[in-house]
Amino acid sequence: MADTGIPSGPVIGSAASTNDAALNGADGAGGDSAAGVKSARRAVELLEAFGTNHSWLSLTDLHHHTGFPRSSLHGLLRTLRDVGWIEADDAGTRFRLGVKALICGTAYLDRDPVMPYATEALERLREQIGYTCHFARLNGPDIVYLQTRESRTSAHLVSRVGRTLPAHATALGKVLLAELADDELTAVLPKHLDALTDLTITDREALRSELAFIRERGYSTERGQSSPNLACVAAVVPYRIPGTDAMSCSMPDERVTDAELQRVGALLRDVAEDLSQQLRRAGIR
Repeated sequence: MADTGIPSGPVIGSAASTNDAALNGADGAGGDSAAGVKSARRAVELLEAFGTNHSWLSLTDLHHHTGFPRSSLHGLLRTLRDVGWIEADDAGTRFRLGVKALICGTAYLDRDPVMPYATEALERLREQIGYTCHFARLNGPDIVYLQTRESRTSAHLVSRVGRTLPAHATALGKVLLAELADDELTAVLPKHLDALTDLTITDREALRSELAFIRERGYSTERGQSSPNLACVAAVVPYRIPGTDAMSCSMPDERVTDAELQRVGALLRDVAEDLSQQLRRAGIR
């Protein structure tokens, strides 16, 4: 590997010398505990910065994104690169997530007891409807895609697993936001609702009105709010209260009538309810 220009030094600040007392929150001599916690937080924030960007990032990019001093970034990048969480380009000046991130993310899915049931339900749903199907979970103001089954007629197969989108801009997210009480919704929504397209709902009162309608109907729909020329229908999987997981079907907007969206929504709601009953019988909460 080419020289990255990142000097050698101790592993992530003082983390290498952190003892068990420090890990438990006790103050160590010379402030090692505080330094270790600070370094750990910065390492996590740095990984999250990589996770929200799909391109190579330079030291300058990361300084702008995180505000961390360049001297701290040097040490963090070197350590994360050495242990496989990030990788450098041939010039050693730009970085992206490494294979360890994939291993850790896959381990999350492998250990989630919901996933085998969700996979089977998505397969069944795709066979019945023929559209691309997703399974996602609410994570703060976003949804995270955990499973995807592409339509068999799709010209390309691109898994969305691990990707996130703002909940307010997607059918998946809106059906899960509709599960929340008013105070919970206020707490989870960001101060500014970003627009992914010209059709994304960015007005809070308009969003609340939409969520009330979703609660009554039992499923959500959207046309072009998360992606141009794409329609989507979603239903919550109500094995938890409030619901945290949902299933959806996405399809080309120009080929789908409102009647078809209603048909898919009703079927999707039934499949999601059936999945919920399976999870409850299995003791999964």
